[in-house]
Amino acid sequence: MAKHNAANARIKREYFQYLKEAKRRDETSIDAIAKALARFEEANGHKDFKSFHREQAVAFKRKLDAQAAVRTGKPLSRATVHSILSALRAFFVWLAGQPGYKKRISYADADYFNLSEKDVRIAKAVHLKPFPTVEQVHHVLATMPSGTDIEKRNRALIAFALMTGARDGALASFRLKHVDLVQGRVDQDARDVRTKASKTFSTWFFPVGDEAPAIMRDWCQHLRENLLWGDGDPLFPPTQIGLGENGGFVAVGLRRDCWQSAGPVRDIFRAAFQAAGLPYFNPHSFRDTLVQHGEKICPNIEAFKAWSQNLGHEKVMTTLTSYGAVAPHRQAELIRGMGASRTADAVDPAYIAKVMAAMRQMSGGGLA
Repeated sequence: MAKHNAANARIKREYFQYLKEAKRRDETSIDAIAKALARFEEANGHKDFKSFHREQAVAFKRKLDAQAAVRTGKPLSRATVHSILSALRAFFVWLAGQPGYKKRISYADADYFNLSEKDVRIAKAVHLKPFPTVEQVHHVLATMPSGTDIEKRNRALIAFALMTGARDGALASFRLKHVDLVQGRVDQDARDVRTKASKTFSTWFFPVGDEAPAIMRDWCQHLRENLLWGDGDPLFPPTQIGLGENGGFVAVGLRRDCWQSAGPVRDIFRAAFQAAGLPYFNPHSFRDTLVQHGEKICPNIEAFKAWSQNLGHEKVMTTLTSYGAVAPHRQAELIRGMGASRTADAVDPAYIAKVMAAMRQMSGGGLA
């Protein structure tokens, strides 16, 4: 069985170029699409895309249903299957319009990569994501050592994630110049910082108590005054590895460059939570923590809109739909509390209507 098809490789390169330059997709997204195409080619014996027939799509869906995930050994989730098939459908829709393929592939053929409506609903179902409370993060910070430069960095990293909700890619690429301790702000400048979709925005430090800001002030002061680092140096530098006294490799300090990936950031989070006796929460989960915190303390819709923008969201509905799910235990508390409330304490229906109208306006009329 062939393991490579030159014609397929050429047209895939054109497609990836189209995605990058015309559709402005990032490398991570393109890599995922490339993996989906590779999976289909392998299952289809690397046949030329020009010989594509709808039955190949149907057969591929059956193979996906029979496959198991490498990490868990369980059948592929509906979300994973939906993602793979959506990537393939989009590719064949594009392919049907390309010279040399127009007469061989119809747009309707690509629709055979669709899942059933039932499976699509399962794939898109919103699942509650675990995230720490603000109090749990404070507990982690309180248990973390801070004797060495590396320990100080690790503690400051988690404190800064709580203060800003920055994604792990951004945390790995911040430099000292991006932080303004006087204004209480970090500038997520896409020219230097690995932000999502290369978006540039500023984040003012979220009000999460005094401990995290104090840790960050001490860390920045240590970098500038003790290590004599400047604006262009990394905010959270990688560990410098060198030879120890016994000839083995050991951590000897900090490097003056940025992490090339977010893996070390997640490793620091994992070790810190484990040492504190808590389950691991990844950096991205802190964004859920901040949304839930904001829902409790924001006094009005305008304040929550500012809270949403501080996370880098252009629309408040992004915050509510992606991060704003109420945990079941809190849902129960709220519902029971409403039933126990006196009628006189009920919220004015006119106020509810005003809030809903404001949310519709902020979301561009998309609130259903």
